[in-house]
Amino acid sequence: MDDNRFHSLPVEDLLNLYSSKPDGLTDEEVKKRIEKYGLNELEEKKESALLIFFRQFNNPLVYILLVAIIITVFMGDYIDAGIIAGIVFINGLLGFFQEIKARSSIEALKKLTETKAKVLRNGKEVTVSVSNIVPGDIVLLEEGDVVPADIRLIESVGLMADEAILTGESIPVEKDASVVLQENTPIYNRKNMLFKGTIIVRGKAKGLVVATGRNTEIGKIAEKIKEKSPETPLNRALKRFSLKWMIILFIILVFIFILGLLQGRDLYKLFMLIISELVSAVPEGLPLVVTFVLVIGALALAKRKTLVKYLPSVETLGSATFIVSDKTGTITEGKLQVEEYVARDEEFLYLTSALCNDASLEKGDPLEIALLKWLEKKDINWADLRIKFPRLWEQPFDTKLRFMATVNEINGKKYLLIKGAFESLIELTRTEDEKLLEDHDKMAEKGLRVLAFGYTEIKSIPEDLSSIKIEIAGLIGFIDPPKEGVKDAVETAKKAGIKVVMVTGDNIKTAKAIARKVSIYSDGDIALTGSDIKKYNDTELYQILKRTSVVARATPEDKYRIVKSLQKNKEIVAVTGDGVNDVPALKVADLGIAMGSGTEAAKDVAKMIITDNNLAVIVDAVKQGRIIAHNIRKVIYYLLSCSFGEIMLLTSAFLLKLPLPLYPLQILWINVVTEGVQDKTFPFSKEEKDVMSEKPKKPEKTFFDKKQLFDISFTAFFMGGINLLLFIYLLEITTYERAVGITFTSLIANQWFNGFQAVREEPFFKNILKSFTVNPYMYLGVGLGMALQLSATYIFPEWLHTVPLTLTDWLLVLTTCLSLFLIIEIKKWIEYFIERKK
Repeated sequence: MDDNRFHSLPVEDLLNLYSSKPDGLTDEEVKKRIEKYGLNELEEKKESALLIFFRQFNNPLVYILLVAIIITVFMGDYIDAGIIAGIVFINGLLGFFQEIKARSSIEALKKLTETKAKVLRNGKEVTVSVSNIVPGDIVLLEEGDVVPADIRLIESVGLMADEAILTGESIPVEKDASVVLQENTPIYNRKNMLFKGTIIVRGKAKGLVVATGRNTEIGKIAEKIKEKSPETPLNRALKRFSLKWMIILFIILVFIFILGLLQGRDLYKLFMLIISELVSAVPEGLPLVVTFVLVIGALALAKRKTLVKYLPSVETLGSATFIVSDKTGTITEGKLQVEEYVARDEEFLYLTSALCNDASLEKGDPLEIALLKWLEKKDINWADLRIKFPRLWEQPFDTKLRFMATVNEINGKKYLLIKGAFESLIELTRTEDEKLLEDHDKMAEKGLRVLAFGYTEIKSIPEDLSSIKIEIAGLIGFIDPPKEGVKDAVETAKKAGIKVVMVTGDNIKTAKAIARKVSIYSDGDIALTGSDIKKYNDTELYQILKRTSVVARATPEDKYRIVKSLQKNKEIVAVTGDGVNDVPALKVADLGIAMGSGTEAAKDVAKMIITDNNLAVIVDAVKQGRIIAHNIRKVIYYLLSCSFGEIMLLTSAFLLKLPLPLYPLQILWINVVTEGVQDKTFPFSKEEKDVMSEKPKKPEKTFFDKKQLFDISFTAFFMGGINLLLFIYLLEITTYERAVGITFTSLIANQWFNGFQAVREEPFFKNILKSFTVNPYMYLGVGLGMALQLSATYIFPEWLHTVPLTLTDWLLVLTTCLSLFLIIEIKKWIEYFIERKK
């Protein structure tokens, strides 16, 4: 049947529909239903590990390298082919292990509710495994039980359930078996239903199982987990660049090949050029260096209580334009406390709080626990009061009456003590109190959960409480308070151009009150409810979300739709959550951030875990993410400008009908002593400027905007041009082998000097001390590269087609290096003054 109608039909109709009876099913019928409906478990179709492994190589950059490997093998250069193949394989292996780790999401949902439950079978009460519960079973529940399936209540006594795991609402909800609800009643208002995985915090119940396994509300969430997480902004940007570069490279190589044939070039040398161009063109170290940047970033984040499960998510933090945060446990403490109270009779307000209360500090209704903690702050020993004034009678909390009452002997007299909803207690008072109503409304407007407390002296224990008249002792307002540091974090996020939206299952008044306290909500902002969201189509929803800071009474589907709507409009969305209700949104978000104290299901689908459940930690992590993004931008500039510089040199020499200025093996060596050493130091670059004063940039703009492409082209043009002029000059005064050897060393040294400039976005001489201290490891890297190059030049020159250099040769090398360095420095100063003028 339609799974949205269970709450809207009478119990008798449902019993008939499921061919069940109040004393339960027979064992034979249970076996038939297990065959029909399956076990009460969540299933997962697993992709083979082999398929996951091969999928890691589905990348345009890898395709270019594979072509290079094939041509290199065809030409007989097996060592070169082996080196390139090794780099590709290691990169694929890293991605494979990351993905294998992320396959445990549904397993965590299984663990969540795999417990025992009491059911009626063959007219008797028995305990069975939750997986063997079937639709039509009659389940018995009491305080502390985990609900084993989706259940329509048949009977309930003072029943309250904690549904935070499903709806995000921090306060337990009242349940009532007797009501029949409208068909369109949202999940958080279905008083006659219990849902799998939620917890009974008070009372007893008997109910009919109406859904098991994947058909439960949690099961539907598990189905959504199967939806693939989106690619990270970094991966998307790199793939887009790789595809464009592959097309450009293909056009260049086809042009060179055709031109070479027309010029009558030697076919072997032509293939050697194409291999050289391929090896130069592909920054094969880029995936590994980016991974290294992310690893170093992840280690830095770990020191700030942020654990990274999926490395590319480190950069996603820096690109985030929206943070969609839950309330309970992230923005707030996740524990109720007394925020405000109004006393008409202070003594009886304290007495009722202590005596009309079933909780202890460790166990019970969160509201009652909060009362005990409040009394302790008042230096009132509630445990002594319970001994001194014993309970003679009790009326457990009743969901219809909406209050709890006890009779206690106080100083030799019997007193009825009562606490509950203000509306219920006001009907039992002797006189109307306008001031009390005003106090209640003020507290409710602040988003507080308000309880009223009353008392009256009695002669005997009452049979009917409706005839009793009481005095109101006072009102107490409860709140789940904001965490320390959250307000500052939200203001920092706003300054950084990041929109924070709080999505919660709580009521709209409470949500707005909390959001206002931490600066998420302010005058002029929009606050929506889950039911409001359903009124808008996707286009309208996005427009309204841009001005929305609070979404209350939200279901998992609402949060999921919010994320998808933002992503559809190219927003980068970070989502925080800790409950099963957050899992779909965490899964599809660009960055899912789970709380360390959250459910296993949430932690397993998230890409990042915050050990200190605090929005302030997330905003601090955003700052680190931006520093990391800047470092990735720098390393991309460095590697591509060096690669393009090599292409510029090779192509220019070819077009001028000159011999090859570099051998393919020399290009691979360049990648070892410059890109292979110097690029590994970029992850250690410190923050150069206040990254949180910048607005978020789209990933393609962060890494490949017009300025980045201009800088890469500018440096590559001059690097290739200077070394081409050097090569032409050397061919006129010395042998070809010596000209190649000197040009080879010159190009390497040029790339070192390019690295000194790449480490800072501002001019090098603007702050020389900062230029040397922003990343001292850069100079250590160059030192190691220099040692390797000196070995190649003087110890084994014949291996790399080079020659020992004289002092005059080194002066030529130094001249090209300083020329390139100063050209880049002049360009930076021009850009700096233009920017200042703006």
